[in-house]
Amino acid sequence: MTYEEILEYLGYAAGHDLQVRITLQDRSEIVGIPTSVDIHPTAHEVYVQPLGVEDTEIGVGLGQIQRVDLL
Repeated sequence: MTYEEILEYLGYAAGHDLQVRITLQDRSEIVGIPTSVDIHPTAHEVYVQPLGVEDTEIGVGLGQIQRVDLL
């Protein structure tokens, strides 16, 4: 996926509380709901609330993401 497609999927999912599967460059996966996407150069990450863990958010660098799928 292109960087623009990744941002589009994450932004759409975050705005509609949709679950996504994020595949990272190392082939690991995170499944959850994106809570925010920060494209500012000092942050450049997405925050994801993993499924089943309501009080936790994971920050993932946008440059580490290979693919995003809506679930």
